[in-house]
Order: sequence, then C-alpha cells, then structure tokens
Amino acid sequence: MAQAEELIKPGSGRGLLDVYANRFLLKLLVRKEIKIRYRGSALGLLWSYVKPLMQFLIYFVALGIFLNLQHGTPNYAIYLFSGIVFVNFFTESLGNATRSIVDNRDLIRKIYLPRELFPVATVWVSAAHFLPQAAVLVGACLIAGWTPSIVQLLVVLAAFIMVSILATGLGLLFGAANVYFRDSENLVDMILMIVTWASPVLYIWTMVERVMGQWFWVYQLNPLTVGVEVFHWAFWYPTLDSDQMPLVTLPPDLVGVWLPLAFCISLVILFVGQLVFRRLAIHFAQEL
Repeated sequence: MAQAEELIKPGSGRGLLDVYANRFLLKLLVRKEIKIRYRGSALGLLWSYVKPLMQFLIYFVALGIFLNLQHGTPNYAIYLFSGIVFVNFFTESLGNATRSIVDNRDLIRKIYLPRELFPVATVWVSAAHFLPQAAVLVGACLIAGWTPSIVQLLVVLAAFIMVSILATGLGLLFGAANVYFRDSENLVDMILMIVTWASPVLYIWTMVERVMGQWFWVYQLNPLTVGVEVFHWAFWYPTLDSDQMPLVTLPPDLVGVWLPLAFCISLVILFVGQLVFRRLAIHFAQEL
C-alpha cells in the first residue's frame, strides 16, 4: 500500500510557490472573478474602457483646461492618460486584493487551498482590465506620432512587473490584516484616494522638486513615482516634436538607478507581505 501523503497545516505551505503549483486553480479563480464582476452587466468588459476614459476627461477638463496645465506641457492629454492607466492598475489591484480574503470567506471556510491564490488572482484580473486601457493608450500615441524604441518598451514591461509585485505584496499584507481588523479596508481606501496625487500623474515632477529641493529623493523612493515616469518616458516623450523635447525634462537616472531601486523596494514589500500573510493565514477560517 502506498504511503499516505503528509497533511499540510493551513498557513505552513510554501506561500507564493504554492500559487505557481496550483496555477490551474489560479486560472479558475481569475475567470470566476471576471464573470462575477460583470454578471448582469450590459457593457461587461467595456467598463474597462468607460471608467478610465471618464476619469481622464474629468482630470483633463479640470486641470488641463481650467487650470491650463496643458499650456506648459506638450501633448498633455497623453501625459495625463499614460499616468492614469498605470496608477489605475495599482489602485484596482490593491483595493480588490485587500478585500479578496473576506469576499471569499465561504470558500475559505469550506476547503483548504493556498490562501495566496485569492490576492494574486485579483492582481491578474486587474491586469486583464489594464490591457484594453493600454491598447487605447497605444492607439492615441500612434495618432500623435509615437516612435518608441525597443529599450523603452522593455522598460515599460519592467515597470509593469515592478508595480505588479508591489500590488501583490501590499495586497497580501492588507488582505490578511483585513480578516482580523476590518478597518484595514477603510485605511486602504484612504491610501488609494491620495495615490494619484502622490505620483506625477496630474502634474510635472519638477513642481515637486522646486518645493522639496534636496529632499526630492524621498519623493522618488515611491515606486509608483518611478513607474509613472517610466510610462511618461516610453509613451509620452516619443510623441513630442524635436523642438518640444528640449523644453521638457525627465528625472535623472530614471532607468539606471531609480527603476532598479523601485524593484528592490517592491520585492522587500512582497517579502514582508508574504511573511505576515503566512503567519495570519493559519486562523483565517476561524476568524471568518
């Protein structure tokens, strides 16, 4: 008789490695999340276009036209939309990952499966919503004369991976904390309210540099700041004419220094989030 497999106590698995081992379950969860979100919806996945488009129009009219920020920023519409697309992916990922464990309480109470599957699945769902927005951004850039380099496209991919790691780490951390302290969800909502203003999405980074002076490096420690500027460098900057490029500047050492540093910060947050999640996941079923 074959020896029975050793039972694994919940919370004592291999963490995110179990997500890869159970990638079939991850695929099922992603499909479930997408179907549930748009069940009974007339527009369905088209909401992925409508919501960011409405957000873009509000900001463009309020800031670009009323406050005349477009006057000092060439192709301000593309500058604005490229930052919004990037930040929206992060805010949707983190917000949904924070609620993922509580929202799946019925499933968690009934069977055991790697708990990390739920926050990771929400990040994948957000990535599915990011793709159509990115397609619209690319289309707008092509109309504006977009001529990117291979290096810029590869750096965009690196920035997307970086923010995915960041969202996963914070999602694990706050998703676990939300099981024990439901105030965590409200705290994350407050954080997401200021995320757009904490990165150079609506304004130029030089405005912050003039205010912070020698402490500007603290602002750049935010991985979202780095990611937004990478998207500006890859999508917005190549749409400028040769006579416009000298009028705008990008943060120095963006790709060579700040992007690798943002990667390191995101990996540290992922490690901390996974550590906290594994410690708290043992009693998820009882707390839920």
